[in-house]
Amino acid sequence: MTIEEKTTNVLAAFEILLEELETEIEFINMNGSKAFANRDYDRARTAIARADQTTVFREQIAALRTEWEKLSPPPGSEEEAEQDERHNPGRLHRGLRTRESAYFKPILQILNQLGGKAKTDEVLTRVQKVMKGTLREVDYEPLASDPEIPRWWNTAQWARHSMVQAGLLKNDSPRGTWEMTEAGLRLISEFES
Repeated sequence: MTIEEKTTNVLAAFEILLEELETEIEFINMNGSKAFANRDYDRARTAIARADQTTVFREQIAALRTEWEKLSPPPGSEEEAEQDERHNPGRLHRGLRTRESAYFKPILQILNQLGGKAKTDEVLTRVQKVMKGTLREVDYEPLASDPEIPRWWNTAQWARHSMVQAGLLKNDSPRGTWEMTEAGLRLISEFES
């Protein structure tokens, strides 16, 4: 069993909260788009502000999850064994999606193979193929906010966002294009050596 599979209730709760926040952001975006299309610019501005606030809050939760992971006992320790006995993730564990961080290496590898940048659809198509053995059943379930989109697709988009925040992907690439930074290129070199 991998470290990612041996998760606690707290980590599972963080993942569920992050996913719910992502669903909320998608809902706000859809409402903002409708308001804009209907030329209701006050409602569209309100949606943009709400989406910005919710995205910042989501980033804070992601940072807290990272802090919690640092507090987790090292793999194989007595403390971890005791924690495993205390915690039974139950239904939380069954619904746990693949973590955003699991997408970082595949995304960087794909972009590296494509010359450092590529269109979103091309990256996501390849991500699905590369991560086929990593993605869980829950990752293929549709989003509540858009039944046409599988959960993994949304998580990969949020992984891109986190990678931009971490300086691994460019923030100023043309819309619909993912592009590595020098830091991303250095990291993929480390992965491959």
